[in-house]
Amino acid sequence: MALRDTSPPESAGPTATSVAPLDQGDRDRLLGGAHHDPHALLGAHPVPGGTLFRALRPNAHAVSVVVDGTHHGLVSEGGGLFAAVLPCDEIPSYTLHVAYDDGEQEVADPYRFLPSLGELDLHLIREGRHEELWRALGAEPMTHQGVAGTRFTVWAPNAQGVRVAGDFTYWDGTQYPMRSLGASGVWELFLPGIGEGARYKFEITSRHGGRFLKADPLARRTEVPPATASVVAVSRYEWGDAEWMAHRGDTPVHEAPFSVYEVHLPSWRPGLTYRQLADELPAYVKEMGFTHVELMPVAGHPFSGSWGYQVTSYYAPTPRLGSPDDFKYLVDALHRAGLGVIMDWVPAHFPKDDWALARFDGDPLYEPGDSRRAEHPDWGTYEFDFGRTEVRNFLVANAVYWCEEFHIDGLRVDAVASMLYLDYSRDSGQWTPNVFGGREDLDAVAFLQEMNATVYRRCPGVVTIAEESTAWDGVTRPTDSGGLGFGLKWNMGWMHDSLQYIQHEPVHRKYHHNEMTFSMVYAYTENYVLPISHDEVVHGKQALVSKMPGDWWQRRADHRAYLGFMWAHPGKQLLFMGQEFAQGAEWSEAHGPEWWLLDADYHSAGDHRGVQDLVRDLNTLYRATPALWQRDTDPGGFRWVLCDAADDNVFAFLRFDTEGSPLLAVSNLSPVVRGDYRLWVPDEVTAWQEALNTDDARYGGSGVGVGAAGALKPEDGLLRLTLPPLATVWLTPVR
Repeated sequence: MALRDTSPPESAGPTATSVAPLDQGDRDRLLGGAHHDPHALLGAHPVPGGTLFRALRPNAHAVSVVVDGTHHGLVSEGGGLFAAVLPCDEIPSYTLHVAYDDGEQEVADPYRFLPSLGELDLHLIREGRHEELWRALGAEPMTHQGVAGTRFTVWAPNAQGVRVAGDFTYWDGTQYPMRSLGASGVWELFLPGIGEGARYKFEITSRHGGRFLKADPLARRTEVPPATASVVAVSRYEWGDAEWMAHRGDTPVHEAPFSVYEVHLPSWRPGLTYRQLADELPAYVKEMGFTHVELMPVAGHPFSGSWGYQVTSYYAPTPRLGSPDDFKYLVDALHRAGLGVIMDWVPAHFPKDDWALARFDGDPLYEPGDSRRAEHPDWGTYEFDFGRTEVRNFLVANAVYWCEEFHIDGLRVDAVASMLYLDYSRDSGQWTPNVFGGREDLDAVAFLQEMNATVYRRCPGVVTIAEESTAWDGVTRPTDSGGLGFGLKWNMGWMHDSLQYIQHEPVHRKYHHNEMTFSMVYAYTENYVLPISHDEVVHGKQALVSKMPGDWWQRRADHRAYLGFMWAHPGKQLLFMGQEFAQGAEWSEAHGPEWWLLDADYHSAGDHRGVQDLVRDLNTLYRATPALWQRDTDPGGFRWVLCDAADDNVFAFLRFDTEGSPLLAVSNLSPVVRGDYRLWVPDEVTAWQEALNTDDARYGGSGVGVGAAGALKPEDGLLRLTLPPLATVWLTPVR
């Protein structure tokens, strides 16, 4: 659209007329970052006599409107505002030419664009049902109305105003106020010319008049700590795991082998990036025979000493090890090695860092308004407001995000018990009962049910795992039956009881025999994982081998026997890094596993390699023996052979696969050889053979076998065998 009176490019004076100044209230709110609709004041608008152009360009000394190559100067109104009326029949296509002391630039005007977020997105956000929230909020590079740039959107319903600040504005938000999109509480601005790699934050003016910078809650990339800015990101990764993704859900997880190696990525091999880890971690875990890797929290966190459990950037992998695409490369490499990837997910609480989620728009937003509900008493953090639809949506969509965008195969949900109970770690008077007078957090229950139902519906083959330490009923029961809907639950009771038992001197173990048998009383109430996790080898609890009593030989023997018992016990298993080769020191995130213990020139390297060999063989035999995993949730898959031999410190039980084929596991947790030991076994098995013996000399044991080489034949259902000291043996039928 041409002007009615076009002037030469170098002189726009004849066609531009001055305009009445802005209403003082609008001007003050606009320049003060407290205006809800800057697009009504800035950009181009029809007025009597033509089109009003107004631009906000702080620190510019001249601004012109460029139409069809012709420059038309705007008049300074002070405060960085420039305006004029041009005699246009209708709003033309135009750009802005801005002159600064150090140079000039021609740019598209952000305030000539329509909203870049659709009504359906806003409706779903208001309803708390936007399952792909990361596609609506945050920073999204895109082409809008034919112009390339980035759409910035953020949920801040209590704010008076929100502006975009970044390295492209010298961290001053004055130039880019955002518009409110009404009742949704969402603010939006499309910035032409801003693209991948730009660093940004949102400058928020609260309803109390405070002004502060906040990182983007939906940022998909962040700066490396201690820097805290969000980064505009574009993913270009091309996945190579199509076969894995197509078949990962072929067998339900509770009927499949599931042996997990828990890893803290920054310290597994300190100094390695995601891509360098991809060259080493999959090969090691596969060679060790595990089926899955569980990664301690990967989402962005400012303090490395939190191990990732103090999350500030829920949608961005920690940048300490590389970019989001680099993390995808690692997941892809694990999948191509045939390994599942589980990720720790932390929806229970978040830290109070003033640049992150805490009091995001100047008021409690992601956290409850009641301080008694908001404060987590154990960790000095805030809890999420699970009763607010937008907050619940933020978390549910986040669970989906990791599974869909990063091909994560499982989410281990941290600290579930702290979410479920209103009185968790609180004394009387510090909590308020629910509407029924109980202590259950009904909002948290609804959130967990929604999260599980949504993940299982959208992401076939994914498993959710609860770290839940109480006797809450139905953690792994389906949501349509009133359960929480998790696929698996950590068996904290088994972990606590069995570790208590094994730490006693053998002479005292007979008084604690039930600590090893009690788990079978409730083994089929949930779908369990047996966890020897990082939590058990830190904060003075000692490494697994160091928990054991006696001298070094006895400790290693107990360590091996315990792992043999654990791998045979109903339930899946998880082992933290370093425990697979009997590291004696507690884990430290500063230097990780003590790999040097395996070096050939270390005097006890053979001891540690022996335990490592055992774990490899445990996993290999486990995967090849359906009796050990096929009926983990079926009581018919287990039978005690000997559960009351307290004086002997002996436990014996059978595991059965779906065809009835058994495995016999026998643990002698006393330091003496027990010869001619008698066990009742199924009549249908005519001969047994030793499949695994944790006392084997190859593992560092004394080399005591269960009997004569070859088959052991029962007589009248009675099997007579030799039990090695401090050892677990597995026997299988001779075929």
